[in-house]
Amino acid sequence: MRLVVGLGNPGSRYARNRHNIGFMAVDAIARRHGSPGFRSRFKGEVAEALIAGERRLLLKPQTFMNGNPRHT
Repeated sequence: MRLVVGLGNPGSRYARNRHNIGFMAVDAIARRHGSPGFRSRFKGEVAEALIAGERRLLLKPQTFMNGNPRHT
């Protein structure tokens, strides 16, 4: 099994931000390969997909990449 990790920052505030392209890529991979959906696990959102005949684990970490977010 292989792990595919898409990096980004969690939360709706960052959802469409260019820095979340990793999350967007993992979402697209999950859709394309008919993943049943993401669930909370390993401090992230995890899904499974069958890609090229092999099982893949897709992960979107739900921790901030650069520490805690700035509060303004």
